[in-house]
Amino acid sequence: MKIDSIRSHVVQAPYRRPFAISSGTSPELVSLVVEVRTDDGATGYGEASPMTAYTGETLEGLRAALTGHVAPALVGRDPRDLAGAHAAMDAAIRGQYLAKAALDLALHDLAGRVSGWPVHLLLGGLVRREVPTAWVVGLGGPEEMAKEAADHAARGFTHLKVKGGEDPDRDVELVRTVRAAVPGDVELSLDANEGYDPSTAARTVARLAEAGLDLVEQPLPRWDLTGMAALRGRGMPRVMADESVQSPHDAVEIVRRGAADVLNIKILKVGGLHRARQVAAIAEAAGLAVKIGTMPELGVATLAAAHLAAALPHATVPADLVGPLLVAAEPLAPAAFATTADTGRVTVPTVPGLGHGLTELPGRG
Repeated sequence: MKIDSIRSHVVQAPYRRPFAISSGTSPELVSLVVEVRTDDGATGYGEASPMTAYTGETLEGLRAALTGHVAPALVGRDPRDLAGAHAAMDAAIRGQYLAKAALDLALHDLAGRVSGWPVHLLLGGLVRREVPTAWVVGLGGPEEMAKEAADHAARGFTHLKVKGGEDPDRDVELVRTVRAAVPGDVELSLDANEGYDPSTAARTVARLAEAGLDLVEQPLPRWDLTGMAALRGRGMPRVMADESVQSPHDAVEIVRRGAADVLNIKILKVGGLHRARQVAAIAEAAGLAVKIGTMPELGVATLAAAHLAAALPHATVPADLVGPLLVAAEPLAPAAFATTADTGRVTVPTVPGLGHGLTELPGRG
């Protein structure tokens, strides 16, 4: 069995409301869906969603890296050789994690389909049949965000993440407002997306803890591991690294510096499921919890994240499996997320592969 062809199509889905974080706002979720086909007709599908304000990568750059470098490196290879595929892609081009992730997901999907195994078995097992997901509230007014958070807590979401990082005083007010609006047993996190000034972050985080925050995500720039370690040393709230984690090497340095309690592993950001498992193994060896995050992305990549969260015992912080819920109509795997908005959980597919049901490329080229 050899890889014969790799094709890609763009899929676009408008957000129900523009998705805003401290580094920018997106009106729609744009994904590149890839198809890997073998010489005997087997297929697998992957996905990557460039969020330029977050990673700096564009759709045009993603497609250029895929078609010009990464895909040619895999044609003619056995699609089941995942480690070899990553070695070949890394030799073809440095970085370009989204392009590598899209193909990594397609190879996992294909390997699962031809073996008859769901992807979580390829990743090590099934620790949890249902994966709890956080609800992610984009930037807005405190009252508006608190109402959205309360609505989803009432539906069964046990972890709520609010976006912040633009104004520390506003973030403290936001956390206080949201905490008052949701049950006390609901865990509350705030994602600052690197937004805090290192000189004032300690005071801000202390005020957030007093306001009822349980977990602060990436309060400082990705390079400031010394500052992250100092915040972690205060004890509360727990500190989660996100932008600081883009490779297994980053994970090792975070552990060495004591810079986080939790690692947010986004499979697209680190280059796919193969690299994500390496990051997760480092976290587990160091006694750290992990959260499986989102860029966000649509149904194919979100299902891959669900399989990973289902296979990791230490994925104890609810995942961010909300991309398909943030758009007006999920175009890739709507059935897989049909009940999530009302339960706060994703049931992990047990069919071979990722479980999206695609048989051909959707969208346009």
